[in-house]
Amino acid sequence: MAKKKKKKKSTWDKEPTWDQIGSAIGKKMEKKSFKSKCKEQIQCQGTGGCAYFLGFIGALVYYITTAPSFWDAVIGFFKALVWPAFLVYGVMKFLGM
Repeated sequence: MAKKKKKKKSTWDKEPTWDQIGSAIGKKMEKKSFKSKCKEQIQCQGTGGCAYFLGFIGALVYYITTAPSFWDAVIGFFKALVWPAFLVYGVMKFLGM
């Protein structure tokens, strides 16, 4: 006589609710200490991001108002994204490096 294997009950026999999905994701995140890693990154980049954003807005206004055509304004948008590179280049050129 062969033994019958008992079917193991799964917690997901039915469709999971949103609460079950959220708690499962929360448990995974706590195991990998996701919260602590994310917190460290935010604290390190808070002030620099604000300064970059204000510089981006200023450079964007400058490049767009001085653009003679539409495509020059588009190029000005991309220049505004990398304005720190122009700043560092200008300072190094001024210092003769």
